Amino acid sequence: MMTKNPYEVAIQIVLVELMKAVASETNRTTKFRTILKRLDKTLRNIEPIMSGNGRLARVLDRPEKETKMFIFHLENGKQMVLKCSRIKCWNVYKKFVHANKLIRLDHELLRFFQVELQVNLSARFRGLVLGDEGDQVLSTVTKRAGGFSSSCNVPGLPDFIVGLDFHLRELKRMLLKDHDQVLTVSAPGGCGKTTLANMLCHDEEIKGIFGGNIFYVTVSRTTSLKTVVQKLFTHHLYVNNCEFQTDEEAKNELENMMKHMGSPKILLVLDDVWSESESLIEDLKFPGYTILVTSRFMFSRIGTTYKLSLLNDEDARTLLCHLAFPCDGNHMNVPDDLVSKMIKCCKGFPLALTVIGASLRNQDVHKWKTTLQKWSEGQSIFDSNSQLLLSLQTSVDALEDMLRDCFLDLGSFPEDEKTSASALMDIWVELYNLDKEGMYTSEYLLELSSRNLLSFVPTRKDASELEGYCNEHYVTQHDLLRELAIHLSSQEQISQRKKLFIEIHGNDIPAWWIEQTQQPIDARLLSISTDETFSCDWYDLKAPKVQALVLNIRSKRYTLPSFIKKLSELKVLNITSYGVYPTELHELPVISFLSNLRRLRLEHVSLSPSIKFIFELKNLEKLSFIMCEIGNAFESYTAEPPRPSNLIELEIESCYDLKNIPEGLCSVDHTEKLSITNCHELEALPKGLGSLSNLRTLRLHSCTRLAELPESIGNLRSLIFLDISDCLSISSLPDQIGELNGLRVLKMSGCHGLDELPASVTKLTLLEDVICDEETSYLWSYYESDLCDLKINVMEDDRFANFMKIVG
Repeated sequence: MMTKNPYEVAIQIVLVELMKAVASETNRTTKFRTILKRLDKTLRNIEPIMSGNGRLARVLDRPEKETKMFIFHLENGKQMVLKCSRIKCWNVYKKFVHANKLIRLDHELLRFFQVELQVNLSARFRGLVLGDEGDQVLSTVTKRAGGFSSSCNVPGLPDFIVGLDFHLRELKRMLLKDHDQVLTVSAPGGCGKTTLANMLCHDEEIKGIFGGNIFYVTVSRTTSLKTVVQKLFTHHLYVNNCEFQTDEEAKNELENMMKHMGSPKILLVLDDVWSESESLIEDLKFPGYTILVTSRFMFSRIGTTYKLSLLNDEDARTLLCHLAFPCDGNHMNVPDDLVSKMIKCCKGFPLALTVIGASLRNQDVHKWKTTLQKWSEGQSIFDSNSQLLLSLQTSVDALEDMLRDCFLDLGSFPEDEKTSASALMDIWVELYNLDKEGMYTSEYLLELSSRNLLSFVPTRKDASELEGYCNEHYVTQHDLLRELAIHLSSQEQISQRKKLFIEIHGNDIPAWWIEQTQQPIDARLLSISTDETFSCDWYDLKAPKVQALVLNIRSKRYTLPSFIKKLSELKVLNITSYGVYPTELHELPVISFLSNLRRLRLEHVSLSPSIKFIFELKNLEKLSFIMCEIGNAFESYTAEPPRPSNLIELEIESCYDLKNIPEGLCSVDHTEKLSITNCHELEALPKGLGSLSNLRTLRLHSCTRLAELPESIGNLRSLIFLDISDCLSISSLPDQIGELNGLRVLKMSGCHGLDELPASVTKLTLLEDVICDEETSYLWSYYESDLCDLKINVMEDDRFANFMKIVG
């Protein structure tokens, strides 16, 4: 009879208590409800593991110390959850720190139970159905999923390698000179990571340093430390059937083996490591060991990362021609323009070039033309290349459902363009109920970036809840990954798709749309992209379930489709022009029919003479004007203020012709966030600004001609956050600023026109942080003794960045 692990009961008890605490706090507080619901979902996924059948015993098959530490984390987690309702709304810092602790608790639960939680995912992965072209890839995947090959020898090199010589030199330099013990080569699947690692192992200088102590292990998604060590023992000591009972035992025996080896230099290559195996890398770090990792992911907490880039045009041409014209690489029978177009379609992606080149091997001109014609007509490159699809799709299949949906949503935006993180946040807040400050959006984008499914580099490292975690941050994505998102979203019939992406070239409306009669589409997310020649009349579209609509436009003039009036469930509308000049919008008043609209984003468009009706949408919570040509759109406010609205957030960013803000906007008394940034022609704020009694966040940075703050600012008693950084023309602050008795954060770097601060700043008793440059910090030094809790954070003055803000 199997002895029951003594910790099973302890974990069951503490998990039940944690679930009760989460349920209780979810009902008691709204501050952390999104995070608590996510934690509750994780616990409910774990709950079946507690029910027996040996699943919990498998989870606890690990070192006793690790289990004890996990129980300790759970007990602390319960206290952390119960503390949620006691944290005050105004304490932004504590709220942010506590939210991150809850997120870490959720991650710790997923990590500890990850093997059992991955059972369903693994089953889905094994169930993939492939055509004939996928047999070779299926063989590779089966080998990886099943474990290891029988040796730790370095694999041989391919007969033909292109574009990796520079990367080899850089990788070797980093490996030999950097002090970090772990070096990770990171890139999406099919970019040549494994080949580059093999080249390094075969390099004569590397072999001279490490000799015969180069071990190469291909890692699967469920590999344990025991399995890796068993592999190394079998290879090095020629010991068959070597087994260890626990990871701890395996780790100790590996350390003993290394001591007996007596070599000061050992190189261990871990190929194709997934994010689930990050702890495995940590466990294998021993003195004298250098570890080279290849992965689709970036392990920011471990060692150094070398990000492998895609092929340049010259190398891409060399690779394609080598495969398509095997005799001598000469393409005399295929025109050069066809070869160039094919290379452009592959976007420098090595696997795409390899697969497409092989499919065109010794084919005539007709085959090249028909292939390109199919792609130009909308057929996906993945439709005829299952090997390419499988290689990239495995990274997407590994995502949890919410993250996978977020990845697929990226297909809504055009290729070769930056996508605003705020635009994504607007969609995800409404579709997936994420937090409105953008904490989870930022987290998800960083997670997708770490998996090389997009590039997300925050432009500000000091983002906070009050400012919004996503403001001024952007995302870019390789075109092939964008096409993958579209392909995976398009597996059902058009009418049944939950995400529908429509691209219109010229005036060529899709036939299914023209022929649509009574059958509506089921999409919740709808994206329509048109080019600069589009001028067609719209056909009717029945889309009763659409909650988010993205319109990507490039033409000089654009008429909004009349079917928008019927989108009764629409909550998010994003209209963005990617043309050279702002697009002139027509029929903008159709928006007035959208009674459930909550978020409206207008970017790089020219506004009509009056947009007052927008402010009168009764459920509109967030309104964004980004790089818009304002013209006289705000003038109607002077004569007649809009009816009361529920607008919570107003964002005006980089609107080059905005000179004044109408007084009427100050009558929108529900507003909590007002952001007017990078508007270099703005000269004055409304005198009645102080009427915004609920305003908590005011961002005015980089309004370089703004000369002063209105005296009424003292009436903003709810204001917690104020940003006037890089407002170069402000020469003094009003005495009334001392009446902001709720102010906790003040950003004022680059306010070079300020010579002194008003004495009233001593009344800002709740002020916790002033973020400024060194010059401005001297002005505060006179008042530090009066403001005991004040912290002055001096930021380095980036003159080039300041200049770029001014010139736009």
